[in-house]
Amino acid sequence: MIHNHPSGDPTPSQADIRMTREIVSITRPLGITVHDHIIVGRDGHASLKGLQLI
Repeated sequence: MIHNHPSGDPTPSQADIRMTREIVSITRPLGITVHDHIIVGRDGHASLKGLQLI
């Protein structure tokens, strides 16, 4: 998954983390793997997997 933060700060919000974890738990029984969630901002990007948030 990927989305951008128009503010330019790619730091994941609590809502980003919560929503990602919900999607992971919903898709797992369907055999769908969410490998990562990347957030893009003006100042770079953040990987929820890289931050060990998923």
